Amino acid sequence: MARTVAHVIVDALEELGVQHVFGVVGDALNPLTDAIRTSAGLNWVGCRHEEAAAFAASAQSQLSGTLGVCMGTVGPGSVHLLNGLYDAAKSRTPILAICGQVPLAEIGSDYFQEVDNDLLFRDVAVHRATVTSPDQMPRLLESAVRAAVTRGGVAVLTVPGDLGDQELSGDRPTRFALDRAVTRPDDPALARAAELLNAASRVTLLVGQGARGARTEVLRTAEQLAAPMVLTLKAKEGFEDDNAFQVGQTGLIGNPAAAHALDSGDVLLMLGTDFPYREWYPKDAKVVQVDVREDHLGRRTPVDVGLAGDVGATLRALLPLLKAAPDRAHLDDARERFARWQEGQQRLADPAHEHRWTGKLRAAVDNREHAIRPEALAAAVDAYAAADAVFTSDTGMATVWLSRFVTMRGDRRLIGSYNLGSMANAMPQALGAQLWAPDRQVVALCGDGGLSMLLGDLMTIRTYRLPVKLVVFDNRRLGMVKLEQEQAGLPEFGTELDNPDFAAVATALGLTGIRVTEPADLHEAVRRAFETPGPVLLDVLTNPEEVAVPGKPTVAQAWGFAVAKAKELLPGGEG
Repeated sequence: MARTVAHVIVDALEELGVQHVFGVVGDALNPLTDAIRTSAGLNWVGCRHEEAAAFAASAQSQLSGTLGVCMGTVGPGSVHLLNGLYDAAKSRTPILAICGQVPLAEIGSDYFQEVDNDLLFRDVAVHRATVTSPDQMPRLLESAVRAAVTRGGVAVLTVPGDLGDQELSGDRPTRFALDRAVTRPDDPALARAAELLNAASRVTLLVGQGARGARTEVLRTAEQLAAPMVLTLKAKEGFEDDNAFQVGQTGLIGNPAAAHALDSGDVLLMLGTDFPYREWYPKDAKVVQVDVREDHLGRRTPVDVGLAGDVGATLRALLPLLKAAPDRAHLDDARERFARWQEGQQRLADPAHEHRWTGKLRAAVDNREHAIRPEALAAAVDAYAAADAVFTSDTGMATVWLSRFVTMRGDRRLIGSYNLGSMANAMPQALGAQLWAPDRQVVALCGDGGLSMLLGDLMTIRTYRLPVKLVVFDNRRLGMVKLEQEQAGLPEFGTELDNPDFAAVATALGLTGIRVTEPADLHEAVRRAFETPGPVLLDVLTNPEEVAVPGKPTVAQAWGFAVAKAKELLPGGEG
């Protein structure tokens, strides 16, 4: 029996184990969505905005390690996918985006809603193709999926609206060859790396997401070298829990112990990370870098030995060549500094802190209204969230507080827009995560700016009865932008948000809404939000003047902040 283009695509997605397709319906997609309607194993998730659909598909892909799928109809519908697809591309997660197109005979005529998808997605996609004949299937689909999975990126397949229901002349089954090779460097390169590491007196590890599948080997390496382990944000999952070597994050969201561990080492061993901020790398250390992508070697900081290969396979070959470090002073010093920093952070998270003399002194400067501190909210989330919770976080201050106060213990998972740095990602990613794991708790740490940008997809959460817990850090600000302005010596401008009562909005949309304005009510509200069945939005009014001190603040930053505050206090904001 002959099959249509649409049924070839839907049957193949079922074969690949895809369970959800996210998108917004439209006439160019009608043959495809109708094929999904009659599918036994593929489910359509109708979103309110295609950007949310792309974020949701990306979340499922990142959590499952398999293909995520989203759809956008002709013209504007496909354009709306772009931001979520860029996030997937920067996260190197496999996504198939199926886009509608004007009828085949009208392509190139500047037809109503016509957009050149092959040009539009040129930068974001590792593969893009437009179906111009039914008999190009399933070959074009196989190529698109293979490119997305093996290269870790976005593939865009464009289907003109009049082709989806056309029949193929043959009935060749789809064939996907998706196995990926595991590689390691050659022996001379490993010998050079071992020589450099064995000669060092203070080795520091910088560990990224690319090492998460090699936890045992990474811990053995840290033990052998007595090396403190600085984690990127994406390495919190997999390395933060039960790890006697980790000292948290570096960079603007990091801490002074991690910054000192990097600066005081004489050799830096980078494992599966492409940490982008050059100013946070040590200036005088030798560097050994392990990365599966050869083009990543040395692109952030000069590298003395570059090892192209899978982190696990590389370390298994390298470990027999490493000598045990003669002392643990470098590691012990870093861990002691980290413990002291953590103690100070936990004091800020204690609601009683405002009543102690140190808390009163700080509050006189940055919290005169005694509003809820975001540190306290993040710590409460950490305390009450499940041991296998899936967390998403909006870019900005919500991620800062997650980084510092939410621990990835147990089987917790974590995703966010940590490479693209988009706003508005946490809620739609939570949507995709909850559909991927319907029996697990999913917690989205939302900024008020991010939540309001894609607010409409709260209705998607309601429609599909997803028990997502949305925690809103409602500081009535674009908080990270405010901090960046002030550190540069500029008065706050354009960052204030005229927010609604988000809990009331959620209630009107059919979710449970809880609003918290007093510090004394915080813990009970967080506990109630997590224990309430179904979707809950917890709107917590946090201190808008809270400052997240970076791991190694500079004199210029401190002076800029002082100048900005002076300008803000003067009439008209003039210095």
